[in-house]
Amino acid sequence: MRKGNGRRGNKPDTYNRSLHVLARMRRTGASLTEAAREEHIDPRTVRKYIKTEMRGRGKPTKSDRRKRDMLMLTPLGNVPVTVMGSEQASQLGKYMSAVGKYLRTGDSDGLAEFEGKSVAGHALITDPDILSSLAEAGALTLDEIYATPEASA
Repeated sequence: MRKGNGRRGNKPDTYNRSLHVLARMRRTGASLTEAAREEHIDPRTVRKYIKTEMRGRGKPTKSDRRKRDMLMLTPLGNVPVTVMGSEQASQLGKYMSAVGKYLRTGDSDGLAEFEGKSVAGHALITDPDILSSLAEAGALTLDEIYATPEASA
């Protein structure tokens, strides 16, 4: 039997959805209300979580230093790590996109951009042989880059 208000959501999930609203606002130029509607969250809730990233009349800052729990590709497969800031989160997202492109098409040109770089203290894997063997072993999950609250606990 549930106790309390059934409308209250999972706090880490609500925080992540607020970050998605912020990213959508930065990416598309949408207003807070429009972006919140697209992410199915109340704009007041978003303001509660990201008020320091809002300037003036609902304009987002260009970047932030907020923590994000994301999935990082390691030689053992995907591991949840805490990434600091929107710039590192974007870099990790672009890297995962390049890995996905390589696994779909065999084109490793996109991986060269990430050679020798690291995110959250972990070196980015750019060796096609390692990526192929991880994919064959079923150790890669590329459809989701944000760690679920259970995975980060």
